[in-house]
Amino acid sequence: MAGSPRFLTLADVAEVLSTSSAQVYALVRRGELPAIKIGGRGQWRVESTQLEDYIQRMYAETRTFVDEHPYVEAAERPED
Repeated sequence: MAGSPRFLTLADVAEVLSTSSAQVYALVRRGELPAIKIGGRGQWRVESTQLEDYIQRMYAETRTFVDEHPYVEAAERPED
């Protein structure tokens, strides 16, 4: 993320991931996306490198899921 700020707001992260701020907040609160809480009002910030690491982890998890759950065309699926 050359030229981008070091820290991102949850809204910024939501925009990058094309999701809601609430979903990003949930990722942070569950510990899936590391973040820091700053200021008296406790505003969350995600370091851009942590966001990139998270994205790479999600790619790796998706590859594993796809490998373990191959896509089968409807015509190839056994009848129930």
